[in-house]
Amino acid sequence: MVPAWLIIGTVAFVVAWLLNRLSPRDIRWFNRLRRPNWLTFEWAIPWIWISIFICCAISATLLWQDAPHEGRTWALMLGYLVLEIFVMAYTPVMCKFRSLKIGTFIGGTGFFIGLALAICVFPVSAIAGKFLIPYLLWSPIGTYVTWAMIPLNSRDFN
Repeated sequence: MVPAWLIIGTVAFVVAWLLNRLSPRDIRWFNRLRRPNWLTFEWAIPWIWISIFICCAISATLLWQDAPHEGRTWALMLGYLVLEIFVMAYTPVMCKFRSLKIGTFIGGTGFFIGLALAICVFPVSAIAGKFLIPYLLWSPIGTYVTWAMIPLNSRDFN
C-alpha cells in the first residue's frame, strides 16, 4: 500500500506545478512592481511558503492517519485541496489580471478558507490543526504586503 504522506505530497506537488504557470510577461509585470521600503525580507518569502506547504502536507497526513477513510476526513482533504488551489492561484491570477487588488482579495479569502479548515481539523486531530498555524500566521502578512503595494503602484497598475 502506498503511504498517505506520499499520496498527499504528490497531489500537493502536482497541484502546485499545474497552477503556477507564469509567462515571461507576467514575471516582468510582477518584478516591476514597487515594494514598500520596509519589505526587507522578500528574499525569504519563497522559503516561508515552502515551509508552510510542508506544514500543510504534514497536517493533512496526520489527519488522514488519525481518521482514515471516514467521510469527514475525505471532506477535510477536499478542504486542504481548496486551500492549496487558492494559495497557488494568488500569483498567476494576480499577474494575469495585472491587479494587486485581486491578489489582496485572493490572499484574504485564502486566510478565511484556512481558518475554516483549521476550525474543522482541530476537533479531529489537534496536532494536525497545529500544523496549520504557520499558514494562519503568515497569510495575513502576505496579504497585507500585497495591499500595501497597491498605493505604490496605483499609477502604473491597478
